[in-house]
Amino acid sequence: MRIGHIKRGYSSKIHILQSAKHKYPLKFFNRMAKQQVSRDTPLAERPVDLKKRELVKKLCLSLGLLNPGDSRDVIVDVLVVILESRKTGQPLTSGEITEKVVQSRKQEKLKLLGIAHSNIRRQISRLRKLYLVEKSKNRYRIAENGMLLEAFAEKVQDFVLPAIVNRVRDYLRQVDDEFS
Repeated sequence: MRIGHIKRGYSSKIHILQSAKHKYPLKFFNRMAKQQVSRDTPLAERPVDLKKRELVKKLCLSLGLLNPGDSRDVIVDVLVVILESRKTGQPLTSGEITEKVVQSRKQEKLKLLGIAHSNIRRQISRLRKLYLVEKSKNRYRIAENGMLLEAFAEKVQDFVLPAIVNRVRDYLRQVDDEFS
């Protein structure tokens, strides 16, 4: 496929225009040309004047939970729902999270992609692996009902990141030795 027109601005949009080999009917590409894939750059800007969902989306992009251009961004809604529940202090079951995610996506007029209960559980599991969300008696909440920054600093910044940096250094040394 050839990539056609690229607009640059706050976030760039890529329109797929046509196939180089013409394997598909023209009708297929007319539909594809109407679809837009957003390329977000989470670390290129400061988190100022963003709505809640957009702010959480940029956070998910920054943490690697979401890739630029992903149309299935239900993890954003899952995290928003869990963050909102922190106000009441009541942890939520995965079923309650699913219901609130569906309500939220309908309210925001977003496509209902990735809202299957099994997918919501998988997204919660991804948040748990980053130590942002914890499970207690089949209910989920932000780790220790605290602030995300604290959870990140205590668990990810102090333990996970140094291990990753050390492993990357080991690979860099090995590659340099192998190719010298």
